[in-house]
Amino acid sequence: MIGLDGVSAQALSDTIGAIYDCALDPHQWPDTCRKIADLCESTAGGICVHDMRHLQNDQLFVFGYQPVFLEKLGNHYAQSPMAAADIVSNIGCVSALSMDRHELLESQFYREVLKPFGLLDIIWFPALRTGGRMASMHASRSEKAPYYQQLEINLFQLLSPHVCRALTISDALDIRALRSEMLEKTLDLLVAGVFLTARDGRVVYMNAAAERQVRIGNSIRIVNNRVFPTDPAARAALSKAIDEASRDDAVMALSEHSLAIPDADGAGHVATLLPVERGQRRGVLAPFAASVAIFTQDPVEAPLMPGEAFARLHGLTGGELRVLLALAQGLGAKEAADMLGISEPTVRTHLQHIFSKTDTLRQADLLRLLQNSTPPIRAPQRPVH
Repeated sequence: MIGLDGVSAQALSDTIGAIYDCALDPHQWPDTCRKIADLCESTAGGICVHDMRHLQNDQLFVFGYQPVFLEKLGNHYAQSPMAAADIVSNIGCVSALSMDRHELLESQFYREVLKPFGLLDIIWFPALRTGGRMASMHASRSEKAPYYQQLEINLFQLLSPHVCRALTISDALDIRALRSEMLEKTLDLLVAGVFLTARDGRVVYMNAAAERQVRIGNSIRIVNNRVFPTDPAARAALSKAIDEASRDDAVMALSEHSLAIPDADGAGHVATLLPVERGQRRGVLAPFAASVAIFTQDPVEAPLMPGEAFARLHGLTGGELRVLLALAQGLGAKEAADMLGISEPTVRTHLQHIFSKTDTLRQADLLRLLQNSTPPIRAPQRPVH
């Protein structure tokens, strides 16, 4: 093959096949990026996403770089030769920093970003544009290697159409599979139940707390893959709220709506609905194709106390924090004194100090402030041996 001496047909075929495998499984991009980098004898590389509106640079499937370099590259991306080239280049058009070697070596970008980390040259091409964002594939060499030559440029030009097609096919710019996994791990730590529903009310995701509420409670069920309150009035109200939140022209007070979901025993859950097909929420929840998020919380469930973080925020002493946590359990001053082994006047003195430090006047206001500082996540469960 002209201009690709030393690169076997089998290696090219295997690499192109791996690129198209990524269209169906984006998890394979890291290994495929390494294959491409190996072909052009590069020590680092990957795929990154540039937000042209906000001048942000997010490295997605990268390897071989120090984290501090990636952070510095992101901070200086707008001043880099890549940013300007990507704006004017066609999709798939290959560039290398060494094409304008003299200008590169004299640039602030080279002196402050590349040289301190021993990088000599970067080769890349824009692979996908969508809205104000762009994805590009790149590889780089250290100062111990020579600049990229025509061989590597030809190789990248050969591979670039396949990478562009694979990214377009899978819409890998959203990295749906990876975002979904990370978001699920976060949602599963939340104390509140989270039900994500489509426009028709169909549940597309439940976090661990929501599954637990359905499994052990008697106020919420899942029927025909929909959230089904056992109380008929709550069921009708929830159905109406989901419909209103899903409408394109919905204008909801504070963009949310709350309702009660009682059970037969006089307890139950408070549900808050939030439309998610708007603004950045839509992008965050895109992996689940969600239209509405329903947060369900048992108001009786005792929350975790913030403890040390709350004390540090307001400058409380250890003694003051112990008094506060005792009062938060519903104890009066005398009961708190008995539990802590101190006198009741000491409890009241501590309380006055806490009022002053937290800028509150009454115990009710203080406990409300503490409640509002409660962590929204559960402590990780330790395995039982």
